[in-house]
Amino acid sequence: MAHTAHTRHAHVHSEHCGHLRVQHEGHVDYLHDGHLHSAHGEHYDECVIAVSAANPVNCAPATCACGHQDCGHQMVPHGDHADYLVGGRLHHHHRDHCDDHGPLAS
Repeated sequence: MAHTAHTRHAHVHSEHCGHLRVQHEGHVDYLHDGHLHSAHGEHYDECVIAVSAANPVNCAPATCACGHQDCGHQMVPHGDHADYLVGGRLHHHHRDHCDDHGPLAS
C-alpha cells in the first residue's frame, strides 16, 4: 500500500483529542480538517475511503436539506472526491440532490 505523508502536522491524535475516530482498513484514522490521518511512525499518513460496494459512487438520492455549502458537516475524502458526513453516512452533492455513498465506520 502506498503511503502519502501528511506534512506539517503538529497535533497529536489520540482517543482523547476530540477528532472523530474512523475504523478504516484494519487501523484507526482520525477525521481532521477534511483529512483522514493515520499514525505511521513519526508522521501521519493521508487515507482515503475507497470506492467499494459499501461506499459506492453511484447516484443514490438521499434526504439532505443543507446542500453542503458551509453547512458544518465534516468533509471526508472518498475515492477521487470529497463527501460530507451526515448522520454517520457519506453524502455527495450531485446536481439538485445529495447521493448517499454509504456508512462511515466510526
